Amino acid sequence: MNSSFDWGLLPTFLAALDRGSLLGAAKQLGISQPTAGRHIADLEAQLGKALFERTGRGLKPTALALELAAPARAMQTGALVLADRLLDTQSQQAGTVRLTASQPVACYLLPSVLIRLRQTLPAIQIELEVSNTVSNLLQREADIAVRMVRPEQASLVARRIADVSLSACASTDYLARRGTPAQPADLLQHELIGYDQQDDLLRGFAAMGFPVTREHFALRTDDLIASWQAVRAGLGVGFTADYVIRTDPSVVRVLPMLPLPSLPVWLTVHREIRNNGRIRAVYDFLADAVPQALAAVAASTATTVSTPSPAPREPHHDQPSLV
Repeated sequence: MNSSFDWGLLPTFLAALDRGSLLGAAKQLGISQPTAGRHIADLEAQLGKALFERTGRGLKPTALALELAAPARAMQTGALVLADRLLDTQSQQAGTVRLTASQPVACYLLPSVLIRLRQTLPAIQIELEVSNTVSNLLQREADIAVRMVRPEQASLVARRIADVSLSACASTDYLARRGTPAQPADLLQHELIGYDQQDDLLRGFAAMGFPVTREHFALRTDDLIASWQAVRAGLGVGFTADYVIRTDPSVVRVLPMLPLPSLPVWLTVHREIRNNGRIRAVYDFLADAVPQALAAVAASTATTVSTPSPAPREPHHDQPSLV
């Protein structure tokens, strides 16, 4: 290996490894595709060996690339930690913190929380990445993640800060048109809105003794905002977080006795950067503010459980049966 090894080429190497193509690496790093290709070629020249096989589908890592991945990531993490600590010496609570959260959390729960955060920590700017996938904090795609699943990586620190309650719900227009379900079995005679790829609702119905299939759902989507908008439009009965339901008075909860499990809220940060001044300040603020926001929703929900009186229903022979 060349004694004047250029460590600055490692980010492109890791991006190409993660994205599987020069184009993907270039987009991730904000550089041109030819520049990304030149970085990889320079790195291979310095190593004297190939790191990737060029195929019609992108880049296939060689055994050497896979062997170098772990130490390269360790070096990248160390460099990021060093940069954060150097920045901390200049300003403990000023700068940018990148936060990632799911669509409903980002759109309906966090806005009021972020207003308070700006008032409390005015020198900190927030970059909000809205994503329903679990962002990889190891690669610093975000500094802090608000997620409903606990990360498994040992280098990540996760704290369970709250629980999100879920309810079946429908618009008042829909209920006036189709009637209000009085018991869980009544849902099978209604238009249901559920998931496409996920099977959480199917397993939930099965646990109640109802052999529900995908075909029982008139609309299936894994886009949580699209699902909520369909409920608001009166398309059918959906299953939504209470903090979302309360944002629209024309949508009401139905079947409050339905045993829907709550979802845990995990606040996650990389172990190596949790002591960064500005990240720690935002982390601690969210750990207090998010539970408070959800508690306020729970308090308001407890006083607004009523639903419209059931309208007369005609039989709907085209609805799925219990079997």
